[in-house]
Amino acid sequence: MTGLTEILESIYSVVKTMKPVDFVDIALLSYIIYFFLNLIKETRAGQLFKGIAFLLLVYIIGKFIELKSITYILTRIFDIGILAILIMFQPEVRRAIEKLGHSRLGLTAFLAPSSREAAVQKWEKAIDAICSACAEFSHDCTGAIIAIERQTRLGEHIEGGVEINAEPSKELLGAIFFHNAPLHDGAVIMRDGIVLAAECFFPMPQKEAFINKKLGSRHRAAIGMSENSDAIVIVVSEETGQISVAENGSLQRDFSQETLKQLLTDMLIPKQQEQKKFFPLFRQPQERNETDETKDKQDS
Repeated sequence: MTGLTEILESIYSVVKTMKPVDFVDIALLSYIIYFFLNLIKETRAGQLFKGIAFLLLVYIIGKFIELKSITYILTRIFDIGILAILIMFQPEVRRAIEKLGHSRLGLTAFLAPSSREAAVQKWEKAIDAICSACAEFSHDCTGAIIAIERQTRLGEHIEGGVEINAEPSKELLGAIFFHNAPLHDGAVIMRDGIVLAAECFFPMPQKEAFINKKLGSRHRAAIGMSENSDAIVIVVSEETGQISVAENGSLQRDFSQETLKQLLTDMLIPKQQEQKKFFPLFRQPQERNETDETKDKQDS
């Protein structure tokens, strides 16, 4: 009981000295922790985090009932805990820090109504062109990969490609990805509703060993780009014609022209009332049921 008494006394001594600003501090820290947990809950890092939480629980219990060997070993482990977390959760930490800069309080919140309307019209036209082209690619089993840039700039990948700088259309995208066309092997990058470059090449996933072995290079490149940026990457399989979308390091599959249009509209054209909200600061990707493990047809 000595351990419990010490804990209660410590809590009381902290609470009685707290000031109003301390409650603000706690609220902000709680929100950051909530955001981080929400970020990793659908990733493999979420399982690792559960393991760390279990070790912490064991440490608390060991401290309470005075298990000296267990608490000593766990104390030594936690001494290097921060470094271990940074190494294990590097992709998630990077995305979390990037998302801090992609706040709803960013530049889009301060755009004049006329500027916002012009941007919306531009993206509506681009979305129609992308979805029409992808539907045709899917029907003809034409391989394609299209990255839609958002807050994170993709300049280093654009530099290695061929500059296009043209308004999107089904015909333009069809000409780029036509089989044996000079630019068909790489990816298209779009910015602000414009086809900015073609024949761009993306990094492979950081955790490639965990990805379905039957997925081909286009899908792996799409996942890799979505791990390294907040881009939305659309992939059409050359083998099955299946349309997939990679975002935030995960691959969503089996889109139709209509569901793809709905997803891109939700991602790229925020509703007017959403822009007035302060919390949540970060928009979470919409979830779709993953059916990879139950499909016999795999992409390449």
